[in-house]
Amino acid sequence: MADYETPVLEQEQSISLLDVMMRRLKRRFDLSSRAIDALNDLSFKIRNFAPNQYILREGEMATQCSYVAAGFVYRHKVLGNGARQIVAIHMTGDFIDLQHIMLDRADHNIQSLTTATLVQFPAQQLLRLCYEFDDIGRALWLETLIEAAIFREWVANVGRRDARARTAHLLCELATRREAAGLGPRGNYELPMSQEQIGDALGLTSVHVNRTLKLLESEGLIARTKRAVVVADWEGLRRAGDFDAHYLHLRDMPD
Repeated sequence: MADYETPVLEQEQSISLLDVMMRRLKRRFDLSSRAIDALNDLSFKIRNFAPNQYILREGEMATQCSYVAAGFVYRHKVLGNGARQIVAIHMTGDFIDLQHIMLDRADHNIQSLTTATLVQFPAQQLLRLCYEFDDIGRALWLETLIEAAIFREWVANVGRRDARARTAHLLCELATRREAAGLGPRGNYELPMSQEQIGDALGLTSVHVNRTLKLLESEGLIARTKRAVVVADWEGLRRAGDFDAHYLHLRDMPD
């Protein structure tokens, strides 16, 4: 059942958005036909967000669980001194807040990075389905486990790699995840982040990010045109970033 908000989409568009989510879950886990029917019967609303618009603020009560139907979203913490740490980047095909099935108050901010379209489900309805259908519960649990694996890699990246490796690793991850989501080949893509935002994700200043990107260019690993990134040497970039895609737990993806 759809509870539409602006913009109002045609029914066919709404169904196609749910199909994308269903295909992702079925790739992760073998869902029964009854579980698929129950997910399709969930009420939902479709919302568009402008770039940098807040989806959820730290401390707010969370009643929805969201799925990214289009665009990019990021999650971040703001420290007492005003500094921001971006802790996750989400793109088309990602769930962004499954923890709010169980945690009712946000402990971080969620904000759109680009224009983004979200499909939002009532958290309590999703929780009820997790109890009623074991396969739904396991599929969503698997989603959160993979998200935790990505968090661990980000901690290692910021904590133990130098600026060149951090930057190369982020470029490799985004390229790989975009390709897996069907958003285009890893060799050429638009990077939807400013240098300040990249710095906030990597624990670097924007000046340091700019210098590091120029270094990767001078080494022949990437080329840039505005925000477009061309991976000129995938193996070289992967080695520079110490990147191993296994933590993403993607099926049928080349290294």
